[in-house]
Amino acid sequence: MSIRNLDRMYAPRSVALVGATAKPGAVGNVLLNNLLGAGLPGPVWAVNPKGGQIAGLDVYRDIASLPEAPDLAVVATPPQTVPGIIDELGRRGTRAAVVITAGFGELGEEGRALQTKMLEAARPHLLRIAGPNCLGIMAPGNGLNASFGHVQPGKGNVAFVSQSGAIVTAVLDWATSRGIGFSHVASLGGMSDVDFGDMLDYLAADPQTKSILLYIESITDARKFMSAGRQAARLKPVIVIKSGRHEAGAKAAASHTGALAGSDAVYQAAFRRAGMLRELGIEDLFDAVETLSARSERRPILGERLGILTNGGGVGVLATDFLVDEGGRLAEISAETVAALDKVLPRTWSKANPVDIIGDAGAERYAHAMEALLEDKGTDAVLVMNCPTAVVNNLSAAHAVIEKAESSNKPVFTNWLGDKGARDARAAFQEHRIPTYDTPTGAVRAFMLHVRHNRNQRLLLEIPQAGPMRPEYDLKTARSLVEKALTDKREWLSEAEAKHLLAAYGIPVVDTRIVSSGAEAAKIADELGYPVALKILSPDITHKSDVGGVALGLESAEAVSEAASRMLSRVARFHPGADIEGFTVQQMVRKPDAFELILGIVDDATFGPVILFGQGGTAVEVIRDKAMALPPLNKVLADDLVSRTRVSRLLEGYRGHAPADREAIAAALMALGDLAADNPEVAELDINPLWADGDGIVALDARVRIVAARSKGTSRFAIRPYPVSLEGTLTDRDGRSYPLRPIRPEDAPLTDELLAHTDPEDVRLRFLSPLRKLPRQLAARLTQIDYDREMAFVVFTDETRREFGAVGRLSEDPNRERAEFAIIVRSDLHGHGLGYALMQRLIAYAKTRGIGEIFGHVLRENRGMLNMCDDLGFTRHPIPGDPSLVETRLSIE
Repeated sequence: MSIRNLDRMYAPRSVALVGATAKPGAVGNVLLNNLLGAGLPGPVWAVNPKGGQIAGLDVYRDIASLPEAPDLAVVATPPQTVPGIIDELGRRGTRAAVVITAGFGELGEEGRALQTKMLEAARPHLLRIAGPNCLGIMAPGNGLNASFGHVQPGKGNVAFVSQSGAIVTAVLDWATSRGIGFSHVASLGGMSDVDFGDMLDYLAADPQTKSILLYIESITDARKFMSAGRQAARLKPVIVIKSGRHEAGAKAAASHTGALAGSDAVYQAAFRRAGMLRELGIEDLFDAVETLSARSERRPILGERLGILTNGGGVGVLATDFLVDEGGRLAEISAETVAALDKVLPRTWSKANPVDIIGDAGAERYAHAMEALLEDKGTDAVLVMNCPTAVVNNLSAAHAVIEKAESSNKPVFTNWLGDKGARDARAAFQEHRIPTYDTPTGAVRAFMLHVRHNRNQRLLLEIPQAGPMRPEYDLKTARSLVEKALTDKREWLSEAEAKHLLAAYGIPVVDTRIVSSGAEAAKIADELGYPVALKILSPDITHKSDVGGVALGLESAEAVSEAASRMLSRVARFHPGADIEGFTVQQMVRKPDAFELILGIVDDATFGPVILFGQGGTAVEVIRDKAMALPPLNKVLADDLVSRTRVSRLLEGYRGHAPADREAIAAALMALGDLAADNPEVAELDINPLWADGDGIVALDARVRIVAARSKGTSRFAIRPYPVSLEGTLTDRDGRSYPLRPIRPEDAPLTDELLAHTDPEDVRLRFLSPLRKLPRQLAARLTQIDYDREMAFVVFTDETRREFGAVGRLSEDPNRERAEFAIIVRSDLHGHGLGYALMQRLIAYAKTRGIGEIFGHVLRENRGMLNMCDDLGFTRHPIPGDPSLVETRLSIE
């Protein structure tokens, strides 16, 4: 399920409260009062077996006696009664319910069984459930307050979705006192049905909602969450507060990758990949609400350079320090601006940014200084600060700031310090929708929230450089290594096997040989050449150096034999039960200027495979310089992963150290994503160290843990990887074959080439506009698709695969009931049935996805497309309000 019937939930024409009561303070009474006081345009019906009247309303004894089926039911009855009530509501025709009652999944096995009964009762009727064990839901713009919260929230453009009802009441109390309103407030509680993914899909398309705030404790369906989150974050800011940051980070793990992962690091990677912004604490949550509610589409932040205007030099310095700590930029004001300020400020002003206009600054001085700073071309936004003094009226200064802010297109943030003396000024700012904060850090954090959102949007629009398709990996070797371990019922590949697996994916490794004895090790060392490294080989020992199982820099056969004997003695002492299979011998690689890195894969219980990158070596878990990302990765995403570590700055080169080969590092990270997709049994992998220098990379050591796959293929990926299985050919009616594959982010330049080789009239018929080149944002959107919700097949003109001949696209709705098609064929390839064959491929793909109907909006003058649709069995339907278009529909069995 996704957004099906959520319109009935948040914009109901009628509501029934099952469990209404006249008892003051009872949940059923508070719910009824809130429903009646919110201004719902339709009826509110109370249901209680006792009948009678409550608050002037006739009370119905049961659901069957209601005048008609309510769009929404609010259920506040004992838990054992809920499944039966849901069944009655579904049979009556209700399509949405909010279950306030607790006593379900949170109470263990018995509660989970009851929750299952509730969901089974709802399923045949497609009845959607919010909760159970929740505060309720609100949509102030629709006159809905189906909650037992203590305040009626005002109307606004921020949507707030939370697992915690207590957090909701705290935020509402805080926001209401500041005149901040909401488009929607949802307490999801147990999330038995409606979850964060559903809400993100619904709110992304909601015109009342301009930004979304989430309070998350856990995610239930990672792929749905990521798909919905990526879609929503492209359209509006999505801010996340995630609790439980330290709950799982300390669990024991057999590999460095597993030890470094931790659930919160994975959540952080997921939020970043989705384009969401993360904040940490309750104070940040309040500031986020303030910032989002005052977000102005008329005055967006278009840059990162902040001007600071203050009457107190000390607080200006504090704000600057925090700005730098947060990764922000202080604007460098121009000489012209300094000259303009010299004319209106005392001789003792700071002559630089922060602009300190001295403690006796009144309204006029604030106004003149603001005007000059807002006109400065090197300043993108302004923070205005005020410290209370006895010599001036800070409220009049606030009004001067408001006047200048409203006459400018640049965003303005304010921080009036103090308590009682600042209240009136803050109220004035709030009344005029100018963001205001109690502290300098709050104001700077708000500015940086916008900056980070802009950075995220730029990252989402980054188009990878065109390059070769997925490399030709040695899949046969890789699968044989994994399957042998499964057959042998081994959890860990040997070091040699692990390196062979990496080599199969193009990751350079040190030549490693397996031997059974010290004598054989000495013989192999002679063949490899000295110096060599000797390591113990045991399925029971993963961290060899911890038990003295590693000897480096051995220069002779005698040294190898002696090291083997010592190693066996130490291992026997420190790990007496270990099964010793022998040793591995490898030639020592001499790379004195190489950087030690760690690359890895960990299979997270919620988000599936995750890629790790960081500074490696024996102290990797002490240094903890690492970042994580969800696969699949492209070049842009791999570079971004590397850039989020401290070691990335060293990789650029310093003090005689040449820069490392960043291209090789990125290629290895992308290869790990492909390895995880091809081998679902790989539960944990780390390469530590991976040496990187200007000549490339080489893996010195590797560990790989294998478990029987819990799911087939890539279904455990939070983001569906590129579907290699859909590559193939397309044949036109003349028998000519064309290479075909799903679109990739690197294809944006080829899309422009397609338009360049297509007649302007054909382009207009496809895009309803005579484009000759796609805008960058549209090019990114059309090529960086979510394969779990959308598919675009590209058809190449020939086997060189340098030019597109056609593109066919299907975009599914969140419910997967319908999908919209679009096709464009290069003009010089018209008349060969290529578009017809491509449409057939789209229809076949839709069948495999279980989509019930595909449709397209076609210009009435586009006779070729309409005739083709007629031939394929589509029906034509007018589009109300637009006589130039026709909707063509095809039902799929």
